[in-house]
Amino acid sequence: PLTAPAAGRGAASQPLLSSPLHPRHAARRLRRRRPDPSEAMLPRSPFTGEVRRAAASGRSRARPRGAAGGTVLLPSMLMFGVILASSGLLLMIEKGILAEVKPPPLHPAAGELSRRGGGGEESPGDLDYEVLQDIRNRTIRAVCRQRAMPRSVWELPAGQRRTVLRHLLVSDKYRFLYCYVPKVACSNWKRILKVLDGALESVDVKLKMDHKSDLVFLGDMKPDEISYRLKNYYKFIFVRNPMERLLSAYRNKFGEIKEYQQKYGVEIVRRYRKNGGNSAGDDVTFSEFLRYLLDEEAERMNEHWMPIYNLCQPCAVRYDFIGSYERLNTDANYVLEQVQSPSFIRFPERQSWYKPVTAETLHYYLCNTQRRLIKELLLKYILDFSLFAYPLPNITSEFCRQ
Repeated sequence: PLTAPAAGRGAASQPLLSSPLHPRHAARRLRRRRPDPSEAMLPRSPFTGEVRRAAASGRSRARPRGAAGGTVLLPSMLMFGVILASSGLLLMIEKGILAEVKPPPLHPAAGELSRRGGGGEESPGDLDYEVLQDIRNRTIRAVCRQRAMPRSVWELPAGQRRTVLRHLLVSDKYRFLYCYVPKVACSNWKRILKVLDGALESVDVKLKMDHKSDLVFLGDMKPDEISYRLKNYYKFIFVRNPMERLLSAYRNKFGEIKEYQQKYGVEIVRRYRKNGGNSAGDDVTFSEFLRYLLDEEAERMNEHWMPIYNLCQPCAVRYDFIGSYERLNTDANYVLEQVQSPSFIRFPERQSWYKPVTAETLHYYLCNTQRRLIKELLLKYILDFSLFAYPLPNITSEFCRQ
């Protein structure tokens, strides 16, 4: 299901590539590999050779509170991080892919764009497209085929199952499931579901979005109804660069939403700032926010900064399509074609007041944050970076001086 649609007749049935190398063999091959002179100009990841150190430094945070000595089992997220560090990530770092390339996910080929229009985005180069797609397919297969990984939502612990079922929205009329990810255009997708269901007249209606009413959640159904829809409906998610998503959540929730300032901001400042007891929660710094994320358990996080892996469980749910925020219109129109929605329905334009996170804005925040915080945070979001083929942030001193 994760094979990308390919251009040309007869290409759609191409299978995923052969089984990935065992992590130990992959690492051995990378060590033996002589550098290609053509790769001298490729940007190098600032974290080459440092993934293992980041994993080691994260173990102290992963240790449960109150554990006194003895062997402590690493949490599942750390286990996955180790798997990826030894295979997919090492491959990406060695090839110099992670530093700058903006990867597409499993996108429609140029010849399969929607009758609604392609959104105007340019397609990436064929080589970059194939390499990054190859990395994503191999990594998803490698991770999800591990014995400890869930094969269905019924194999998940109750809390994790409840989370993913609460984020799967249902359209019975058009037979699809959409796992919504906050800060990845989920409000516009909810508008589309409401229009498809007849609850809204148009996606352009100027109303404050109600994120609960007139929506059908898979978690509200009976087990047999859930299983039927997971097996027979078209399933898709949209993903976004993890650091960009976190910055978007930070600026929106702590810069604009008083409810979040009072509920989270006050506690964050009190916990991480000396003499911060008088804060109203509207002056949380980005570094304080990242420190808060490091100390939070991923499964207990607010959905706006919970890792996408935890929200949508891509091993337990076999998604037919993984769209990208970076190619939002193109991918959204492709999905609307796949579910055979009415031709007059199009993906909404961004609101005029929306302030997107630009590459320059992201670089500014990252380069003014302690590298230690960012490197430790990578471990917590490592599956989002690796499974969805997003670049690790470049925060080298040379890059930040530029």
